[in-house]
Amino acid sequence: MRGKRIAILESRLGKELAGLVAKRGGIPVHAPALSELPDLDPKAIAALVDSLKKNPARLFIFQTGVGTRALFAATDSLGLSDVFSAFLEKAIVCVRGPKPTGALRARKVRIDRSAADPFTTREVLDSLKDLPLQGERVIVQRFGTLNVELDRALQARGAEVSEIPTYRWSLPKDTEPLENLVAELLGGTIDAVAVTNAEQVRNLFAVGKVTVALKDAMNRTVVASIGPVASAALREAGVNVSVEASPPKLGPLLDALEAALKPAS
Repeated sequence: MRGKRIAILESRLGKELAGLVAKRGGIPVHAPALSELPDLDPKAIAALVDSLKKNPARLFIFQTGVGTRALFAATDSLGLSDVFSAFLEKAIVCVRGPKPTGALRARKVRIDRSAADPFTTREVLDSLKDLPLQGERVIVQRFGTLNVELDRALQARGAEVSEIPTYRWSLPKDTEPLENLVAELLGGTIDAVAVTNAEQVRNLFAVGKVTVALKDAMNRTVVASIGPVASAALREAGVNVSVEASPPKLGPLLDALEAALKPAS
């Protein structure tokens, strides 16, 4: 990695990731490609909790830690956390990975089903495959965008699915670093790109606008993906995935990237 220019699209942990790249001798080019914006409507949350009195949910699915914490912050502000927790106690609680697990345990919420590594929608559905859902209500804590794959799979099993928006993904307010990165990619001055979220790919191409040229430019670099969901977004954009982290965490991502950048002996 020494002396290589590594594009980092991560926002929340971008500075930390840039620091880790620098420690390995790389030159981080940090261009945040994603912004998380609050998307919680307290009135909608209050209405949801009230609706559970008449139509209790059989299953709750929590997909992210930040969204789970935001949801409980909303019920706290409404004075409804105890009521909401009581509904969770009577239902089956499923988590997508370690982050929502930690957020729920902090609230002393029992967890019944957990998605296996690498914590994608496929693993969520696999953890629920033996659960009868015909005619049952399912509440899904949404991440940055609607999980169409999850909703459709649950509806195909006869479930009534409702998603709770907690935050949404958007372009960052300042897109100049991302625009500069596109210029560098087109100019061939970037050696590798680290992708840690599928939405980063879509935003990069939205800013770039020169879809074919940008795709070709990325295919001349080493593209490192955090996991299957990000890899799927890259392939959808026509970008080859050079390496994929296993498990889908920053450490393995950097290890895989460093190995891919080593000169052939």
